[in-house]
Formats: sequence, structure tokens, C-alpha cells
Amino acid sequence: MTKKIERCSFCGREKSQTNVLIAGLDAHICDYCVTQAQTIIKEELSSKTKNQLLKIELQKPIEIKKHIDQYVIGQDEAKKILAVAVYNHYKRITQEPVKKEDDVEIEKSNIILVGETGTGKTLLARTIARMLKVPFAIADATVLTEAGYVGEDVESILTRLLQVADYNVAAAEKGIIFIDEIDKISRKGDNPSITRDVSGEGVQQALLKLLEGSVVNVAPQGGRKHPEQKMIQINTKNILFIAGGAFDGIDKLIASRLKTNVIGYSYGKEKKAVDNDNMLQYVAPPDLKKFGLIPEIVGRMPVVTYLHPLKRETLKRILTEPKNALIKQYTKLFEMDDIALTFDNKVMDFIVDKSLEYKLGARGLRSILEGILNDAMFDLPSDEKIKKLVITLPYAEEKFEKTNISKLKVA
Repeated sequence: MTKKIERCSFCGREKSQTNVLIAGLDAHICDYCVTQAQTIIKEELSSKTKNQLLKIELQKPIEIKKHIDQYVIGQDEAKKILAVAVYNHYKRITQEPVKKEDDVEIEKSNIILVGETGTGKTLLARTIARMLKVPFAIADATVLTEAGYVGEDVESILTRLLQVADYNVAAAEKGIIFIDEIDKISRKGDNPSITRDVSGEGVQQALLKLLEGSVVNVAPQGGRKHPEQKMIQINTKNILFIAGGAFDGIDKLIASRLKTNVIGYSYGKEKKAVDNDNMLQYVAPPDLKKFGLIPEIVGRMPVVTYLHPLKRETLKRILTEPKNALIKQYTKLFEMDDIALTFDNKVMDFIVDKSLEYKLGARGLRSILEGILNDAMFDLPSDEKIKKLVITLPYAEEKFEKTNISKLKVA
């Protein structure tokens, strides 16, 4: 009786012709077919991911705001304005192609967020992008310069978005770009510069073509270090730009505008009470122009909103309430080492007070917590006996005094 030759059930190779022949219940598969199948699966999954990136899960403004509420505390006015602007933008790009007889073409509404550092500008933009499941990139305006000068070209912003979208151009063209520190590229005065302002007015002029919507040649790996690479064309018409900045000193310009009309026909009429402690809530496009943004930039970013300075109650809520609240994050970290972490209520007040004292905003809460818990995070993972850690006020005060933050001078 002849011995049955074992062979691959897919390609028919005999066992002697393969490196490995894997046996199943009634069939075999060789290593060559396994490798080929792996390649096919990878391509199929990649294709599905690209198709998912093109599908925008658009929700109504109220639903958008409810989602943001889970991650960002307070700033209700900014949330409403952002929700409406984002809804209108993606409603515009998901609409049917404009018919010839219909001459109404909706323009996009780029957004400027004005607010002190640590008030949640970046977090708002990031949360919206995560909800919509669109590519999201953050660009720092401070490193941008005019083309040909030391620094990054404006097109590098699109390179980051393209990389986040896994080089899927169609998905990148529906993404969101957050330009941080937009106030740092303001020109030196309200009048046009007579000298070459390569990192201020020059960058603003270069940004115009991106904001208004045009086809831009983008270097997939960044332009100057790889001049031989093939350029990729991206149409910025449907990319939503959100710019954020602290605009330090703009409150004086707003105050000046609100108090100018003291003579003439309107003098003596009742004026609305002005909240001198929060001038940013009265910000308007003319203030941005006076601060140093060129009129063309202001015109192409028509939606202007503000973020309130964070008060004591808001900071305390930020510590505990959001889905990714800091206390929840650190509790989870200790839980991974089977340690139950709890905080006394007075410790929360202490952390908030220190953040306000040193004017660190919401970003400072994490730095303070890190300083307080650093010794515990270093020692306790090696000590299997300790299964519970309670942070008391004396413990928090002692650990905080050892941190560099405590050495800061209070402004």
C-alpha cells in the first residue's frame, strides 16, 4: 500500500517542497500560503480603515455639546458656538453636489478661540475631532516662518494631517487642524510692516491660501530635509481650521473700545454693565485686527469665541467629573498595581488653590498631582504589602513643598 503524500490543500505543494506544513482536521496549509493569506488580510483591513475614515459620524449641535460636556467642564458659550460651527461645516461638505440652477454656495466657517492658557482650547478641538472620527492635527504657529527661512513652512501643517490620516488624501481633506499660539504670529503693530516680518505677518500671508481653500502641494515627509520626494496635492477647501491663542494684552484693547464713546449723541444713555474681571467675553474681530492679525486672516476666520478664566469651582470639577478626570486617571494607574488610591476632600481644595495661586490653569492640576504622588508611584509598586493609599492634607502639603512648582514666584 502506497503511503499518502502530505501536501498543502491550497497550493498543492508537497511537504518536501515547504519549510513548514501545518496540519488541520482534514487539510494542510504551507508557510507560503500562510504568508500570502496574511498579506491579503492586511490589505483588506487597511482598505476598511480607509473607508471608515471617509465616513463622518455627524450629530446635531445639541448632541455635539452633550458629548463635549463629558470631557470639558464649563465653557458653555464656547461649546455652543463650536458645536454649531462644526455642524454647519460638516453638513456643508456632506451635502449633495451643488446643482447648476442653485447658485447658493455655502462657505466654510473657520474658528478662532481666545482664552488664557490652560482653559481648554486644545481639548475642545481634540474632543470634537475624536467624536466625529476625523483626522486631527495640532500645529504650533510659533515655529512657522515664510518659505525659504529657518523654521517650518506653512505647508508642514498639512503634512501632519496627512500623516495622522495614514496618507489617505480623501480623509485628510475632511480633517480638522488646530493652530495653537495663533497670537504669536501677530504683526508688530496695527499698520503693515515696513521691514520683512518673516515669522509674523509673513506667516499670516502664507496661511491665507490654506484657510480660504486651495490645492496645495504637500511634502509627505516634510519639505526641506527630503527635497527629492514626490509632492502630494491636498485641497484645503473642506478642512476645518480652528485657531487658539491667549492674546495676552487684548483685554486692554477691548476695554479701550468699550469705553471710547463718552462724548457725542450717545453720551448720557444707559450703558450695559461691563464685567471688568473678564474682558475676553466682549472680544470681536476688530480687536483681533488691532492686536496684529491681518484683516484677511480675520475675514477668513469669521467665528470668534472666548473661553472664561477657570474659577475655583470649575477647577475642582475638572479634577473629578470628566470621563478622563485626573483623579480617575491616577486611581486607575494605582489600581493596575492592586493599590486602592483615595483622596481626602481637603486635598482637592489644596490642589485647586495652588493652581490658582501660581496661575497654572487646568494644565497645572496635573503637575501638582504628579508632584504629590511621585514618591508613592516610585516606592509602592515594589511594596506588595501595601494595598491602600489615602492622600491626606498633611501628606499633600509635605510632598508639594519638595516640588519645583512651590519655588515659583507668585505673580
